[in-house]
Amino acid sequence: MKNYIKFIAITLVLVALGSCEVEDFADLNSPSLEDIEANPSIGDIQDLIGGMQASMRNNLGTYFDDVGVIGREFYRFSSSDPRFTADLLGRETAILDNNTFYITNPWAARYNVVKSANIVLKAVDNTTADISTAEKDAIRGFAKTIKAHELLLNLNLTYNNGIRIDVEDPDNLGPINDYQTSLTQIREILDEGATNLSNASGASFPFDLSAGFAGFSTPSSFLEFNKALGARIAAYQGDLDAVTTYLNTSFFSLTGDLRQGTYYVFSSDGNDVFNPMFFALNSSTAGARIMQPSFLTDANPDDERLSKVVERDEPLTLDGLTGSYDFFVYTTNTSPIPIIRNEELVLLYAEANHIDAPAEAVNAINVVRNAAGLPNYTGGTDPQSLVDEILNQRRYSLYGEGHRWIDMRRFNKLDELPIDRPQDDVWVEFPIPLNENI
Repeated sequence: MKNYIKFIAITLVLVALGSCEVEDFADLNSPSLEDIEANPSIGDIQDLIGGMQASMRNNLGTYFDDVGVIGREFYRFSSSDPRFTADLLGRETAILDNNTFYITNPWAARYNVVKSANIVLKAVDNTTADISTAEKDAIRGFAKTIKAHELLLNLNLTYNNGIRIDVEDPDNLGPINDYQTSLTQIREILDEGATNLSNASGASFPFDLSAGFAGFSTPSSFLEFNKALGARIAAYQGDLDAVTTYLNTSFFSLTGDLRQGTYYVFSSDGNDVFNPMFFALNSSTAGARIMQPSFLTDANPDDERLSKVVERDEPLTLDGLTGSYDFFVYTTNTSPIPIIRNEELVLLYAEANHIDAPAEAVNAINVVRNAAGLPNYTGGTDPQSLVDEILNQRRYSLYGEGHRWIDMRRFNKLDELPIDRPQDDVWVEFPIPLNENI
């Protein structure tokens, strides 16, 4: 990662994001990165934050393919690159390589955003621009929240192999921490951001947020997004009391719109990017995502969430894998991709209550089931039965949103994921990229 952090070129971080349009910074030679860190203008800080929002989408498709394929949600067919169906699925003797695009590219992309956040934090500390104390806290709260989110995505990939949290000095990087230590430190960064956002209550962000943060565009409302991320992290830690605490100050609602939340947004504007998870229906093996068959065979046939897959005109086969349904969660090349939304929070609420308050857990489960056209849950209310039901609802509600592999792993159920070919493997984690050892 030294190479990635040293090469944090202004071309990556100094772009402006207006709505969902991305514009190149006008002059890449002036101001310099050193000037920006030493005494930035408010315009410089705005450009840095615009760049952070734009860069959050870099290599998202690879990240979602990583977790979706290993989690047996879908196959990623690419006749020009067999690693999607070999390495990711552990075909025969194939293993996960530490110097291949499926780990190096998303890893670098997330750390580029982290580096941008660190630059923003330095810049706001050093600026002499006319920015109020509350506005400075708003900037810090935004940067720390996004930094925590990006670090979590990399930790989702490498799991017990860990990640680096301290990357501020590319010539003196901090250690690679284990999974639990990394989660603790990410949560601390997120909580620091929450304190900053609380201190900025009543102020406005002195920059524009993308359309993906609609409804969360003030420090107070963005704090609710921060707390939602905190609930996710606490669940990963198994800290159920903290899940409830975070949810109570987030945008969680049992009666609210399950789609409410924050999103990555895309557009057809000339300088913007398309949704990398979209493929047209009936695409060929040159590029397609095909439903893993158990998604349909395990489902209740009345489940309205089955609309997330569409039957093909003809089955598609590649590398010994055949599918008859297209993955079609994102129906256009500009469809937004959720960062976190209320449906996940409702199911986190069920998880937080499944041991000590099973009736509350069932109530939350029924909110999700009923929204999908299913009747109330009538199964067991012991903790294991409720975990199984929560995981099942997460499987269908959050299909293709990057959760299945992580969920099955954190409940020690990876051995329950289907094996498509006799010698396939279900991987627990990705290796640390080779560059980390240079």
